[in-house]
Parts: sequence; C-alpha cells; structure tokens
Amino acid sequence: METFVLDDSEVAEHAHTPALVSAVEDAFAAYATGAVEMPAKSYVEPDAYGGDFRSMPAYVDADGWDAAGVKWVSVYPDNPEAHGLPTVLGLVIYSDPATGFPLAVMDGTELTMRRTGAAAAVATDHLAVDDATSMGIVGAGVQSYAQLEAVSTVRPIGEVVVSDPDDERVDRFVEAFEDEFTVRSGDVGAAAACDVLSTVTPVEDPIVTAADLGERTHVNAVGADAPGKRELADGVVEAAKLVIDDHEQCTHSGEINVPWTEGTLDAADVHGELGEIVTGRLDGRVSADGVTVFDSTGLAIQDVAAARIVYEAARDDGADAYDFLS
Repeated sequence: METFVLDDSEVAEHAHTPALVSAVEDAFAAYATGAVEMPAKSYVEPDAYGGDFRSMPAYVDADGWDAAGVKWVSVYPDNPEAHGLPTVLGLVIYSDPATGFPLAVMDGTELTMRRTGAAAAVATDHLAVDDATSMGIVGAGVQSYAQLEAVSTVRPIGEVVVSDPDDERVDRFVEAFEDEFTVRSGDVGAAAACDVLSTVTPVEDPIVTAADLGERTHVNAVGADAPGKRELADGVVEAAKLVIDDHEQCTHSGEINVPWTEGTLDAADVHGELGEIVTGRLDGRVSADGVTVFDSTGLAIQDVAAARIVYEAARDDGADAYDFLS
C-alpha cells in the first residue's frame, strides 16, 4: 500500500468544497448518534521553548463511510520573530480504519482552514434564511476566504461586505473575489447587517452588538479559540437561537466561554448542538426565528472527515505516493 504526502497546495487542490461540506455534515450526524470516538485534546508543553503541542485523534463511523486519523498541532508564539516560521503548524495523519495503514500525511493548517469553512456552511444551511443572498465577514485573514467559499455553496450569495482594520488585507480579499461576487469593504455594522455573518477575529472585547445585526441574520462565530476570547456582545448570544458544535469546548474556549463563566448564560440559553439539528432531533431555522448564532470551536471529527475527502481525491487524481513499507 502507498502513502500520500500532501503539502498545503496539494491539500487545497484536492479539498473540493461541496464534498467537504457534505463530509463534515456527515461527521456532525455521526457525533450526535454516538458513532465516533474523539478523545479530549491532549497537550504537551515543553517549558523551555514557550510553545505547546496538541494532539486531536478521532474515528468517525458515518453513514456509508468511516475514517480515522489524528491532527498534531504546534503553537509557538515566538516563531515569526525568532525563527521566521508560522505561529501554528500542523499535520494530519489519515489512516485506514481496517488495517491502521497510514494512507496520507497532509498539511494540517490548510485542512483546518477548509474544514472550518465547511462547518460554517453546514450551520448556515440549517440556520440561515433560505433566500440569503448577502454575507458579511469580520476579519479578512485566511479563514475569511474559506468562509465565503464554503458558505456560497449552500446559499446564493451575491453581495459580500468585508470588514477589517487592515486596508491591505481587505484589498486582497476584494481582489480575490471581485470576479465572483459583488464585494466591498465596510464597517462592522455593514457586515453584520447581512443575511449571513462570519466573524473570524482573535479579539477579547466584543465587536458585534445586537444593534449591528439584521433582524434574521445568521452568525457563524469562529474566532474565539481560547478562554477570554469572544467577538459577540452578550446581548447577541443571549437573545439569539444559539447552536454550538460541542458543549465542553464551547463553554471552555468558544464564543460563549465568557458569558458562561460569568453566569450570564446557561444551558437554558443553548438550543443544542449542530449534530442534533443535522439528524433532525432538534429544529434548525423555523419561521419565527430571528438572529441565529453558531459557536464553532472545531472538532477532530471534522479534520478526519475532511482528510478523507482530500485523500480520496488525491488518490483518484493520480497524485504521487510513496511505498511506506519499503
């Protein structure tokens, strides 16, 4: 058997967005029905270097397919200045569940970016109004691209408003998509008033208020990934139909971590997990809903589901592979 070794450009080439969205939706359904194994994220912290390693293993037994793998991520804040390297580096090992054979080793940074966009698309498909045609994005970093590419596969997005204090990043984003969408820069309020909003910033002080949002905006809150971070004011999450990807992760380090810790938000304020909506156990958007919010922290099952899509596309496209056992 052969093993594919795929760099970031090869992951991007084979990460076909509609297939990723479908696979991530399947993974959420499997999670809701207990058909996954996903141990808690583990940490290794070498004190001498000021960084840490994180391992995220998972097995998914979805309807019609199964997959296994692990993501190995390092977070070293001093890397850019001290070593000329990115702060976050990651690899995904994708394995054959039947034999344990490593079918692929692939760049985890590109894969994470794309599966995160796919998760937002799944949430948007179940929680946004059917005729959503406008999308706002707060934060014009790399994740903003994946958000638009994925969300536009589930809704007929035509108009895009992007908000970021860095004008150069906004210009790059506009240039990248101006042939596909009517895209322009705008302030946070203009972005938040759209039918769909994705927030992808690392802030700790909320930047989106309830007054900013449209009456029926769906929000994908993606940026919060550590205790203390949040992008949405308390009034947004308290009043919205609130959906999370995982209770433990969201209350610890997701968008709702601060109001949850402070006691201004509790279980009664959470509609449920996205997997429960995907499987029909809970309703998604109904006619009476106003603002909806999806708190996205990212799950290892999404990485494994996305890795399967990338591996199978690379294999079917005849990408170069290596004889692992030679």
